[in-house]
Amino acid sequence: MTAPSCHCHRHGDNYVCPDCAHEWPMSATLNDEDGAEVDAVIRDANGNPLADGDAVILIKDLKVKGSSIVLKKGTKVKSIRLSPGAAGHDVDCKTDQGNFMLKAEFLKKA
Repeated sequence: MTAPSCHCHRHGDNYVCPDCAHEWPMSATLNDEDGAEVDAVIRDANGNPLADGDAVILIKDLKVKGSSIVLKKGTKVKSIRLSPGAAGHDVDCKTDQGNFMLKAEFLKKA
């Protein structure tokens, strides 16, 4: 299982997670069981749909793997960007501690 947050970065046409070594395309599309493309709706921990530019709040302390940084519960993050199909790292955001790719299951819409 991958860490809840990591320092994912761009490498060519892909994103790369240095913690779990997973790579995925920047312009990923999701497919349903029949192979047809579908729009990915990313939802927060409460089931509310998220959109680019939303503000979110962390619902759990998140330790950044390979670092002493801890993103504290209750931290508000403004102006998120969504990355559907990013292997669970759905939300790209900037905090005082750096840029992170987070899983939407650890966020709630502010």
